[in-house]
Order: sequence, then C-alpha cells, then structure tokens
Amino acid sequence: MGIRENVQQLLKELPGGVELVVATKARTAEEVLQAVDSGIKIVGENYVQEAERIYPVVGNKAKWHMIGHLQKNKVKKAVRLFDMIETVDSVDIAREIDKRCAQIGKVMPVLVEINSGREKQKSGVLPENAEQLIKEISSLPNIKVMGLMTMGPRFGNPEDSRPYFITTRKIFDRIKALELPNIEMRYLSMGMTNSYPIALEEGANMVRIGTKIFGERT
Repeated sequence: MGIRENVQQLLKELPGGVELVVATKARTAEEVLQAVDSGIKIVGENYVQEAERIYPVVGNKAKWHMIGHLQKNKVKKAVRLFDMIETVDSVDIAREIDKRCAQIGKVMPVLVEINSGREKQKSGVLPENAEQLIKEISSLPNIKVMGLMTMGPRFGNPEDSRPYFITTRKIFDRIKALELPNIEMRYLSMGMTNSYPIALEEGANMVRIGTKIFGERT
C-alpha cells in the first residue's frame, strides 16, 4: 500500500477526537507532502533543520509540531516554524521559548514531555517532578501548557509500553484536576507505530506515527 492508502486507513481506524501527527524523521519533502495531501493535518518533526528543509514544500497546508528534543540554540528558529512544541522538559527551555515568542508576538502551545520510562538517554522530566515544572512555567506569558507527551520504548513488545502510558495518564489526570491558571490539559500525546493501539487504550488523544504511513526507514 502507498502513503495515501496508509493515511486513509489510519484515519478511518482512529477513534473520534484523536489527532494524528505524522512523524517525518528522515523522510523526503515529497513523501511528507503526499501524506498531507492524503489528509494529514499535523506534521511532527524531530529536528529544526529538517523542518526548515520540508517547510518550503509543505508550508501551512498542515500544522507543525516539534516532537524531538529542542536545543536552546534552535529555539529562535523553532518558534517561527512550529505551531506546537511537544517536548518541553525544563524551566530553562520553557523560558527560552517564552522569550523568543515574546520577540515575535506569539503564544506557543506546548506539551510537557514526561520521561515515563526513566531512561537515562531520553529527554523528558521525571514523573515526580512534572507537577512542579508545570507550576513553574505556567506563569510565562508567551507559552501555554496544553498537556503532556511521552515516548515510551520504540521497539520490543508493544504491551511493555503500557506502564509508561499509565504513568503519564495519571500525571495528566492529577494536573487537570488541580485546575491551575493558564494550564489547559487538553492533549495527551502518546504512542508510535508499534504502540499506538495500547496508547489509545490508556487515554492518548494524540498519536505520532511514521513507519505505518511511510514504511520502514531505509
């Protein structure tokens, strides 16, 4: 099946109210454009320089989400390109996003990334520190916390990712119940090609899928 068929199949099977982010890491601009023309509304990119490469082809036919780790020196470019940053995991990066958005008169929707698997090599805030981080950054005028994101393991048995998704959803529910000012817990971004069905069972309403749309990366 081609990209168009894969997209249409996915859109058919996803429950209502779930947003599909196409993960475009290492894909060509033409492939991404084909996915968008097939009905994808959100492009998820891991690297600012990759987004800069693809943006001239796809432009604002779709919303743009940053789904990779954002380095401080890339924030100035990122806030111009992206409509949401899903990977905020420190006060430091939140302040930089806030500062750069203030310069261009923009309020950036962000998700706080949870390192639910406590993996040393992964970015994200540890589950027990998430609430404190969200409280600290909620007062920044040029960002708006809209929910949480977690990665979970990319390979292995999809069932193994369930505990990570449960952990993240519990944090999501707890923070939502606090009704903090300037925080709108709307999105729970969890699950990729191999794990998204489990993520959906555990409450995800945003999934990030690449391989199932484009095929294996060569």
